[in-house]
Amino acid sequence: MRIFAAVLTSVLLLSGTATAAPAPTWSPSPVEWGSCGEDFPDGECGTVTVPLDWHRPSGATMDLAVARHRATDPARRLGVLMVNPGGPGTSAAEFALFSGYFSQEILARFDIVGFDERGTQSSQIIKCPEQVDAPSTYPATEAEFNALLSYNRKAVADCRAANLPVFDHADTASAAQDMDAVRRALGERKISYHGISYGTLLGQQYAESFGSHIRAMVLDSNIDHSVDIDHFLGDRATSVEDSFLRFVHWCDTTETCALHGQDVLATWQTALRKADQQPLGPNWLREWVLADLRGPDYDDIGRIIAATAAGLPTMTTQLDYNYASLRLAVVCQDFSLRISDFAQYSRLRAIELRKAPLMGGTSLSHDEAVACMGVTGPPANPPHRLDVDNAPKILLLNSLDDPSTPYAWARRIHAQAPNTALLTYEGAGHGVYDNSTCARAATDAYLLTLKARDTTCPDQPH
Repeated sequence: MRIFAAVLTSVLLLSGTATAAPAPTWSPSPVEWGSCGEDFPDGECGTVTVPLDWHRPSGATMDLAVARHRATDPARRLGVLMVNPGGPGTSAAEFALFSGYFSQEILARFDIVGFDERGTQSSQIIKCPEQVDAPSTYPATEAEFNALLSYNRKAVADCRAANLPVFDHADTASAAQDMDAVRRALGERKISYHGISYGTLLGQQYAESFGSHIRAMVLDSNIDHSVDIDHFLGDRATSVEDSFLRFVHWCDTTETCALHGQDVLATWQTALRKADQQPLGPNWLREWVLADLRGPDYDDIGRIIAATAAGLPTMTTQLDYNYASLRLAVVCQDFSLRISDFAQYSRLRAIELRKAPLMGGTSLSHDEAVACMGVTGPPANPPHRLDVDNAPKILLLNSLDDPSTPYAWARRIHAQAPNTALLTYEGAGHGVYDNSTCARAATDAYLLTLKARDTTCPDQPH
């Protein structure tokens, strides 16, 4: 198994009815554990073989990379805590080996287990061929829209051709089947689960199909699988605008902000104009700020806006992370994001700008919807309202100001599933467990005792 540095940044993210999961006729072999290499001396790594197509379990198979960090106090072990840090594209196998995320008590009581989903890292990673001369993803005319649509269709076709057969079987419903195969390969009757960002959708779909195999489930920063394309774009636009305005207020009242004492919104407009003069690609400044809002890292937002407004050059770093490729096989099959013509695009773009005039919408949802324009046919894993009646109590965590997974999504999930408890973090950022000592304590208590209730944790400035 190839080991990369653990990546904790989760990027992320329609109505119908839940479909029954295929009967689990596949019997996985027990995991043969081996070394994870010198970077993770306490870890154990292996593979689990699963059907490529769960509807044809006797057909072709593929191997999923899996990793385990054993409970440090075996005498008090409570079982397996399966984890997924989101993305899609982040390695859950590596995340399981990253001992700095969970508290010492959780590490003592649980085996932490993660598997790389189909198309991710060591599970047949999906990488699209490089495309050249890409048109703008913000078409201003019908001709520009048609040019983008033609370009995307070719890009999707080329990516699919380069990554068959896994490309056609990478949706999250398939990943939920895989997760239960991993459970069986571990020999566990029940598992606990902690999913973050897009990993919450995996948890939801596992709970729909395999609720009786869940001991406990924590869903941190929630994806709402029931949203249509209007809310997919509009809800996130509203959330990112609110998150940015929270930064503005912080900067106005915090002397250490690089923009303190200035007209922050006027400086922001200046920075946006100057950003267009730098060779970093369109919309790069908004994307930088969006990434910082997930932390949140308000200090860095102030610095980058101040530097850009002053015309100073900016350095960027690149992570080995295949989200841009994998979203074509995952997000585009989990949501109905097929924009058919320029009229529909214009209507959706107007929603984005109305909801988020300062941030110009959010590149996260916009780019996902635009990329999916090139995908043909209905989604393989159609969106629907959550139905987890067979699952035990599930704990939902969400920040009030989360630029990637809006609080409104967590509220809707909570309303759809009465057997959930919602912990509201009154602060900002994407990911609650590692942002709030209050939320960490409540989450640990739930995982240990299985008791959860609706509660609120106060803002904890960083």
